Amino acid sequence: MAQERTGQYTLKGNALTLEGPELKAGDPAPAFSALKGLNQIFESKEIEGKLRFINVVPSVDTGICDAQTKRFSEEANKIKDIEWITISCDTPMALSRWCSAGSITNLRMLSDFKDHSFGLAYGVYVKELGLLQRAIIIIGSDNKVKYFQRVAEMATHPNYDEALSELKKVLG
Repeated sequence: MAQERTGQYTLKGNALTLEGPELKAGDPAPAFSALKGLNQIFESKEIEGKLRFINVVPSVDTGICDAQTKRFSEEANKIKDIEWITISCDTPMALSRWCSAGSITNLRMLSDFKDHSFGLAYGVYVKELGLLQRAIIIIGSDNKVKYFQRVAEMATHPNYDEALSELKKVLG
């Protein structure tokens, strides 16, 4: 059974339960699998050794998640040589539709809806909702967590400036 934490994440003030470890900077990045298409599995080992910026959202079909993902798509146009990843529990079809509607082509869009491998490995799976906690994670080329921002309230934006400042530090 996955480790459970309560009181760290809310939806409009109502406490939710997170499952998985509470990772922090310096921890090894856990391996995970997700879907990049309906029958196409992505394994995190495919991009080990690369700097990764992981944008974690509950659902791209909501206002904050939409804005958050579009913001990092804009940043991906400016900052190259990074694996820009967005992951949610949306289905691969929903992610594809969202990307097509917004002409988003520069993000690796991954779905954690099937077995929640990412959410459980990174401690961002929300038990009550079957969604992921809003978060931003930076993984270095050494496969260690460099930065982990957990947004405490689902209905709020992450601190974009802080995340991008941390990314610049990692880039040197």
